[in-house]
Amino acid sequence: MQLFDKTNIDFVSKRKLFINISGLVLILGVLVAFIFPPEFGIDYTGGSEVAVEFNKDIHTDELRNIISNAGLKNAEIKSFGEDKQYLIRVKELGEVQIKIEKALSKITDNSFTILKVDKIGAKIGGEMRMQAFLAIILAIVAMLIYIGFRFEFAFGLGAMIALVHDVFIVITFIMVFNALGIMDLEINQSLLAALLTVVGYSVNDTVIVFDRVRENRELHKGMNFIKLINLSINETLSRTVNTVMTVVITLVVLLIFGGPVLMGFAFTLLVGILVGTYSSVYIASNFVIWYFETIKKQDLETGWANDKNKVKTA
Repeated sequence: MQLFDKTNIDFVSKRKLFINISGLVLILGVLVAFIFPPEFGIDYTGGSEVAVEFNKDIHTDELRNIISNAGLKNAEIKSFGEDKQYLIRVKELGEVQIKIEKALSKITDNSFTILKVDKIGAKIGGEMRMQAFLAIILAIVAMLIYIGFRFEFAFGLGAMIALVHDVFIVITFIMVFNALGIMDLEINQSLLAALLTVVGYSVNDTVIVFDRVRENRELHKGMNFIKLINLSINETLSRTVNTVMTVVITLVVLLIFGGPVLMGFAFTLLVGILVGTYSSVYIASNFVIWYFETIKKQDLETGWANDKNKVKTA
């Protein structure tokens, strides 16, 4: 389905404006990080987890309220094992089991059994936090190598800049929404999985544009590179919008009805996909233009696209 057929939007002419906007948002993210540091889940800070089995079914929201009233704030509740079994995770390392047993004992019509109690020390949490950051960095570097070989270094670098841009923008939104109390968003394994998904989605969108640039260079050999970029983005615009809208609708539903457990995952993916689409259009391609104009000192308005030594076509 072609929502946008033969569009002729000049995406490139306003590249400095959008780059400045992205720069301001990134600066805001750094300031927010100093004022309101990101909150990490017990996977990365340490804490306790208690597995509980109930005699009757109990809703996770009810269980979460009971745990919260016991003084264990921001508890993470998830299904564990079989039906009626739940895993309660909190950031405390003290007498968590005693507090949970005391709170659950107030439920008169539903008996329970403690299946296991585990504790994650602060040192292990710190090591896992470093591994999480390393996973994101390695994913971005791997994308740089892949696109660098598939196209050439400038395109790979452009994609990497866009990926770094996306990750930092998403984290900025997470910190702002969490600090303002709009959502309870802490960086945990679920949110990390969403960030890595954003990296993969964003680079896929960027590769689609770069592939069309390579194809159009052969079809329009007399066209300068800046017009070639605009043409390629316009030709892939319908595919981009269709894909993004399909995913966004699904994520909005998941964000609204998925509950607290899936809120961070859905929100991260939603913001990341929107930002990733934006960066594929306004950051990655425009960085390539800047690179050839500023670093390579090439005049992209005249004859650049006809020089086969400038860009690999294989």
